[in-house]
Amino acid sequence: MVLIDTHSHIYLPEFEKDASQVFERAEKEGVNKVLMPAIDSSTHLSMIGLEKQNPERFFCMMGLHPCSVKDNFREELKIAREYLDKRHFVAVGEIGLDFYWDKTFTEQQYEAFHTQVEWAIHFDIPIVIHSRNSTDECIKVVAEHQKGKLKGVFHCFSGSVEQARQVIDLGFYLGIGGVVTFKNAGLDKVIESVGLEYVLLETDAPYLAPVPFRGKRNEPSYLRYVVDKLADLKKSSAQEVAVVTTKNAEKLFNLIN
Repeated sequence: MVLIDTHSHIYLPEFEKDASQVFERAEKEGVNKVLMPAIDSSTHLSMIGLEKQNPERFFCMMGLHPCSVKDNFREELKIAREYLDKRHFVAVGEIGLDFYWDKTFTEQQYEAFHTQVEWAIHFDIPIVIHSRNSTDECIKVVAEHQKGKLKGVFHCFSGSVEQARQVIDLGFYLGIGGVVTFKNAGLDKVIESVGLEYVLLETDAPYLAPVPFRGKRNEPSYLRYVVDKLADLKKSSAQEVAVVTTKNAEKLFNLIN
């Protein structure tokens, strides 16, 4: 079984003490590629450094996370753009809107989001969207820019069946992780109503660990629990889930060697 974790912050301090063991466990579970979304300039070097250690396994994105959009967001955008001008990244991400904790910088979040969407179109790479408490708003932004060239995924999708259909109609994928294993999360209805050809696997490590590890540190090896849950919901085999979702990730992020 070959799996791709399309969204994992394994470069964060939570993994400093046992990184090698984390990577070994991931390999044993068939996770042979891990995509790392950027946060802001405070973590860019650690993320890129991990990729340099094993460029065939770890792949960087570049962008400014909406929760990092503050008064200095234009400076942060300048730094991210300089990285994008220097080398290839698999995506612009993670970008988007977050209205869960604080709406102080709502206007700035929108400006940063629109700017980075235009970058993705310019460089012809996907966007990875963070849409916490802002799914409808993010769908609207994507729709404004979608002229047939924009592509990407709604990371940690947790919306309704109707929202899922809107995302798919825009040519985007649904990023599904540990939340699908949570009781009463509501994702079961979404998964039952859409085809696997629209799904990408992700962990969002170290966050949102699946049952039976909920509340603990997440890691790429736990992707197997997401696969098993999806197989159960789709009444298919874990192998089928792996094959289809891996193909989806390879296609979107141009990972095929």
